[in-house]
Amino acid sequence: MSKNKEKNLNENEEPVTEETVQEVSTAELEKQLEEANKALTELNDKYLRIMAEYENYRRRTAKEKDGIYASALADAVSELLPIIDNLERAAGFDDGDKVREGLKMIASTVSSVLTKLGVESYGAPGDKFDPNLHNAVLHDEDDSERENEITDVFQKGYKKGNKIIRFAMVKTIN
Repeated sequence: MSKNKEKNLNENEEPVTEETVQEVSTAELEKQLEEANKALTELNDKYLRIMAEYENYRRRTAKEKDGIYASALADAVSELLPIIDNLERAAGFDDGDKVREGLKMIASTVSSVLTKLGVESYGAPGDKFDPNLHNAVLHDEDDSERENEITDVFQKGYKKGNKIIRFAMVKTIN
């Protein structure tokens, strides 16, 4: 053997040949492939778990949303029931004064129910016209200093916080 080939041999090692290099490379590649497959399996499992969790979250929030809406609706209707009761009682009266008194009581009840629900009315004669809150259906011509002032209210406006429920229908001075 030549001196170069002897240098490649140690006492406990076999000579390095193309076959041994291929065997080592194949074994190493198989090990890497096995590790990659294991990592892929773990990631796939993790992905499936996350998707299942998301689907459960989506179903749960949809159910909660429906429950919240139903509860809010039930609360609002329960506040309106005394008004319906009073209207039915008022319909049973023949005396005009008692009917008028009953209607005033009903209007008071409605006002207190709206207050409980956080709804406030707005739009009164003398207020400044605001196109974001009021719907001007009539205009008066007047040369006085009362420009853009509300002179008459045909329908009150209602809002809850910044949310307009109904715009006030008003008459203004131009």
